[in-house]
Amino acid sequence: MFDIVINAKNNPKIKETKALLTSSKDRKNNGLFVVEGVRLCHDAFLSGCEIQSVFCTENCAEKFREEIASLKDNCKAFYTVSNDALKAISDTVTPQGVVCTVKMKQNSFEYEKGKKYIALDTIQNPDNLGAISRTAEALGLDGMVICGGCDIYNPKALRASMGALFRLPIYICQNLEDEIKKCKELGINTFATVPDRNAENIVTVDFSNGGMCIIGNEGNGVSKEVIEKSDRRITIKMDGRAESLNASAAASIVMWEMAR
Repeated sequence: MFDIVINAKNNPKIKETKALLTSSKDRKNNGLFVVEGVRLCHDAFLSGCEIQSVFCTENCAEKFREEIASLKDNCKAFYTVSNDALKAISDTVTPQGVVCTVKMKQNSFEYEKGKKYIALDTIQNPDNLGAISRTAEALGLDGMVICGGCDIYNPKALRASMGALFRLPIYICQNLEDEIKKCKELGINTFATVPDRNAENIVTVDFSNGGMCIIGNEGNGVSKEVIEKSDRRITIKMDGRAESLNASAAASIVMWEMAR
């Protein structure tokens, strides 16, 4: 680990980190993502993530001595940066003073019969993605499967997750139909959530033997192909005039029913 001072916002390291912050393609190509803020950076470290670089202002290092010391002792490179340089790699209105680059975890996953999973079919909104992962962890789900949609390393998704995306077992797949097939081979029931009054009322479904529930895209819901491959169709009965719920709200209700 080495310590370097960076004052200019056009410094090459600052430019590299800004690219990771703003580009999903750059994140994938480098296997790195950006985390901002003392709590989230420290959460990443405590969750076993590999911290590559830390960019920190003097004021932040002074104010949060213990947390920054932990990051400094467990990173490959530590940079003391000016406020201007820090702002260039910040995604928040009022930066707290620390940004880290973190290595992506290996994308692997093993299904187990009796476990409970939530699957996301092309969720686009990073706030929804982060909130769903936070609820999934809080309710003790065993994992989350993500197909298409928002990058899980999107800064907004990471903030909304409050660190859950670091800790929850996650698998990013190319095709949900393939994952449904894997579940069927293991005897794991799959449930597609649909806004259809003729579907099973979720409150009557027995999740004691586990299963995987699928939440659909904010605008289009679960894809037709995924619905057709799923074992059962379930719905959240609503008495009001709204035709559907926000994806995060629907997922929360579904996961609560799975967990209780």
